Amino acid sequence: MTTGEPQDEAAFAGKLASLSLAERITARVATMSKAERRVAEFLRTHSSEAIFATAQQIGAATQTSDATVVRTAKTLGYSGLQELRHSLGKQVVAATSPLDQLRKRLERPGSQSTTLLSQVIAEATERLAETARRMVDADFGLAVEAIAGAREVIGIGVGPSELTARYLALKLNRMGRHARSTGETGFRLADDLLTVTGDDTLVLYWPSRLRGEMEVVLDHAEAVGARTVLVSDSLGPLIGDRVSVALPAAHSPGDIVSEGMTTQVLTDALVAGVRAHDEERATSAHELLTDLRSSLSQVNGPSLRSRG
Repeated sequence: MTTGEPQDEAAFAGKLASLSLAERITARVATMSKAERRVAEFLRTHSSEAIFATAQQIGAATQTSDATVVRTAKTLGYSGLQELRHSLGKQVVAATSPLDQLRKRLERPGSQSTTLLSQVIAEATERLAETARRMVDADFGLAVEAIAGAREVIGIGVGPSELTARYLALKLNRMGRHARSTGETGFRLADDLLTVTGDDTLVLYWPSRLRGEMEVVLDHAEAVGARTVLVSDSLGPLIGDRVSVALPAAHSPGDIVSEGMTTQVLTDALVAGVRAHDEERATSAHELLTDLRSSLSQVNGPSLRSRG
């Protein structure tokens, strides 16, 4: 038994050598410490900066130590930080070359707008196809159940992701469900978390970068017993063990298509699942919404002003 373990480890190390940094993180994340995970996420999301950074600089950026940085590199199957940076350099070049070629094509005299249109459509299609490939049907079902069974659903997103969180709340409210959204950070986020209970579900639109507020949100959700649905490009392997269910929303290296495109399509699918969960409730809410809109359309301006 003991003689087989080094051979198994050597075989696994051999497999790691053929993987990208993101794939190595996914393969090793279960065995990594919390500090190593922070370093790994920094390396993945700040590849360009990491190529030229020292262990001390990466340690300072991740609030860890230079020893942790080196240990993380070795955990990921590299001989050390130097080999990791060399590998990152090749990956960054490989990722940016197609975009550089596209820009050159578009800058040539006589370039057609359809070239860019085709590129956008192709990138959007690739993202959706990759999302579908990575999706686990059972996880999607769990996410629908978590949203459909909630007293209130709170969508949380920062920056562009806030728009998707607001979209989710709007669609759910129009189906007769209690939902709200927030894009707050810092102290103001506390107000939005204050009334969360164990009967609620948080839908976390966190694409790829770890933020300080995330730890607080997850800790609070665990403390009150609220369910959490993570929608993310790559944070699933890093914090998937902290949420009720994690759904992939793939982003592509090109970044021509907005990061919200995949998450919005996935949100439409979640909303459709919730509607199917209680079609009668959704239909009643839609009828009421239609009646209210009809009544509002009959209200004229002068009569409102006369009341004021």
